[in-house]
Amino acid sequence: MADTSSHLSWLIIRDHNAFLLKRRNIKKPFSTEANNLTNLSSFRYSGLVHKKSLGVVPADKGIQVVYKRPKYQTKPAKATVKVTLKHRPRRTLKKLKNIVNENRYRRDLRQAALRRASAILRSQRPASAKKGKAAAGAGAPAAAAAAAPKKGRISGRSPKGNREP
Repeated sequence: MADTSSHLSWLIIRDHNAFLLKRRNIKKPFSTEANNLTNLSSFRYSGLVHKKSLGVVPADKGIQVVYKRPKYQTKPAKATVKVTLKHRPRRTLKKLKNIVNENRYRRDLRQAALRRASAILRSQRPASAKKGKAAAGAGAPAAAAAAAPKKGRISGRSPKGNREP
């Protein structure tokens, strides 16, 4: 679909394509196509119909930014550019923002790309130890004894079930 407009291409493929995921009770179908930042089947985020599309995928300890160059639209090997970013999270997000801005890319995709990259980087962080479990190791017997209710009494009630004053 090299010479057709993106609007015409979208009208052709919007209801039937290999990447569409339709389910019951879901108003907007999902899409599994590459370069779709939100995985929603919509014209704005479609990576198939636009000459310029942007994708963010996980890489080893970082993210990989994949974007299409419209100049090489008829040459798929040259059309796709992959840039791997393996820096600190803030620097990675700044570099992603610079890639979108400096290449004069679609500004409507910038926020979606930053959100996806942030979610990927957050998922790659090592799980932090819980404070409660770490502190419970040292003083666990004393804390358990203080928190346990006394025998024969159930939280302020006498053995007969009447409330104490």
